[in-house]
Amino acid sequence: MSRAIAALEALFTALDITCEKLSHPPLATAQAADNIALERPGVRLKNLFLRDNYGRRHFLLITAHDAQVDLKALSKAQQVSRLGFASNERLQRYLGVHPGCVSMLALMNDPENQVELWLDEAIWQNTPPGTLYHCHPFDNRYTWLVAKQDLLRLFRHWQHQVQVLSVPKRCGTAMSK
Repeated sequence: MSRAIAALEALFTALDITCEKLSHPPLATAQAADNIALERPGVRLKNLFLRDNYGRRHFLLITAHDAQVDLKALSKAQQVSRLGFASNERLQRYLGVHPGCVSMLALMNDPENQVELWLDEAIWQNTPPGTLYHCHPFDNRYTWLVAKQDLLRLFRHWQHQVQVLSVPKRCGTAMSK
């Protein structure tokens, strides 16, 4: 186990957070999880690390695993200049993880709050506090099932503001807006 995961486990212990921890083959994408047909309780997620056109602002967008996000419409709705995917180098610099290992838990590696957290209302709004969310703990060979109220506690501990927003989807998806 890596030092980062051990530090995260220590934080969970300190905050009295428990979660189910699963091991599996590496899952770099939601499609990879579909391919091996893993059945786990809770909400499967897609984690997108984005940046504005100038590379001055960075965002971690959490949405449904099968969502096809319309980045152009999201850019306009959030009044951000041309959202795009951040580079692997930026992902490592700001969240301390490699591609395929991104989750809300990576905010632990952003003590200066340089990354803004955007949660899709479709997967967050009106869900009970005990709703479980699938999160990689810095390594895509593991998934932790973390309750919504515990994620909120972590965000408060890390002093990360959460913005719940309506995420525009491209046509042809089950969750189109």
